[in-house]
Amino acid sequence: MTPQIEISNVDKHYGAFHALKDIDLTIPKGSFVALVGPSGCGKSTLLRSIAGLESISSGDLRIAGERMNDMPPRKRDVAMVFQSYALYPHMNVLGNLTYSLRFKGVARADAREKANQVASTIGLEKLLDRYPRELSGGQRQRVAMGRAIIREPKAFLFDEPLSNLDAALRVHMRMEVRALHDRLGATSVYVTHDQIEAMTMADHVVVMREGRIEQQGSPLDLYDRPANRFVAGFIGSPAMNFVDGTGGEDGSSVRLDALPGAPVLRLDRRIEPGRPVTAGLRPEHLFSGGETQITVPIRVVESTGSVAYYTTDTDPELMLVEQGRGKLRPGDAAPLSIAPGDIHLFDPKTGLAL
Repeated sequence: MTPQIEISNVDKHYGAFHALKDIDLTIPKGSFVALVGPSGCGKSTLLRSIAGLESISSGDLRIAGERMNDMPPRKRDVAMVFQSYALYPHMNVLGNLTYSLRFKGVARADAREKANQVASTIGLEKLLDRYPRELSGGQRQRVAMGRAIIREPKAFLFDEPLSNLDAALRVHMRMEVRALHDRLGATSVYVTHDQIEAMTMADHVVVMREGRIEQQGSPLDLYDRPANRFVAGFIGSPAMNFVDGTGGEDGSSVRLDALPGAPVLRLDRRIEPGRPVTAGLRPEHLFSGGETQITVPIRVVESTGSVAYYTTDTDPELMLVEQGRGKLRPGDAAPLSIAPGDIHLFDPKTGLAL
């Protein structure tokens, strides 16, 4: 696929603070890429660097093949949608949509026609005469997206645009944003701290920590094959359980030394006998339906009706997920089984996947 945004060996310093560290990332034309990570990981700094709101200290940044290192933001032909809607309160929806066109000298009639087209695309055609104070949060965010769309940029840059919305509206809007991306055939870069947003919306997910890219790939690649313990714990909800253990004597099992009775789990690969490891067990994989391998006491039960969440009375605690209402109660012994291919192993010192 044709690269739309190319980031090569990019570093960013704020004085002595190293905010971005040797970033290499290629974003193909028409793709939806999510930058995800905890607060302070550098994801917003990277997005702002693409937009030109932050200068890079070294490296190379290209958009549609053109070098952008010293190009001012207005000439990069990208459009940003922020967490705050940043609408002009004294202008109605039509005025907010057409402002950038009128600023460029587009004729009023042409601007109105284009605004009507954009409004129809994002479901605002009946709201053009309303002012921001008369709109819901979701409608305001659609206006903000419409202002970006009307410019027909080379790329859309989203900086946590749904963070101010309530949970139900956030789910609805993430579907709308993705559907809009598909309709426009746009190139989108989307920053979020919410890995659920990243996993459900993006073609390609970039996990960042402390200014570095820890791993990038498709959502399922990151879920199935995390490169290290950090990615494994960050991707997936609820988070992966981690238990210290040792390679079994037969070279094809792991003993979970940290759990009562030091249960032994079969593996689908070889491991050095006696090697210290950290086993990663996803909560949703602990009721595989096979032969019971671990029995643990339940301390807390949380049920949503469709899913039951259990917390074990062990050290370390395990989080378990069972589909349906769940049959276990606090104090019950939970019989757990996990398929060999669902067991992740990490080096306790480096955190790297084995």
